[in-house]
Amino acid sequence: MHGHTGTGGPSSLAAAEAARSRLDFAKSAPKVFRALIGFDAAARAGLDPALVELIQIRASHLNHCAYCLHMHTNDARKAGESEDRLHMVAVWREARHFFTAKEQAALALTEAVTLVADGGVPDDVYAEAATRFDEEELAQVLALILAINTWNRVALSTGKVAGTDERRR
Repeated sequence: MHGHTGTGGPSSLAAAEAARSRLDFAKSAPKVFRALIGFDAAARAGLDPALVELIQIRASHLNHCAYCLHMHTNDARKAGESEDRLHMVAVWREARHFFTAKEQAALALTEAVTLVADGGVPDDVYAEAATRFDEEELAQVLALILAINTWNRVALSTGKVAGTDERRR
């Protein structure tokens, strides 16, 4: 436990959740929330589940969304993803041998779309993704990137606490 001062146990999670004073998006905007769930489900349909989690993890890193990062790294582990690959997602360019060419193209596209205000989606990034995915898959990947960026913004805006995954309730 190098440098960790908190207990990180259930009482810490409960205290963090209790301290959250922002609205509950699902309860306050149920139609919008259900539409997001539907959009997310449609976006991931037919995509490799491992790829789905890598995209969601990378976008959550870039958006500094601890809630979604915790959720999607746990989902990836449960689906059989290796700890090595999970640790390398944030630095995938320096650890390309952990990822397929298709995964690398998806990660690069995830970064470009997530950070779109920093320079758009470069033609070379898009072109590489277009060589690795057929048009339907590429559309699904783009939709998934849009979905996780929306979920990250919902979680960050409403003060969601990492480790309090409501899907289990």
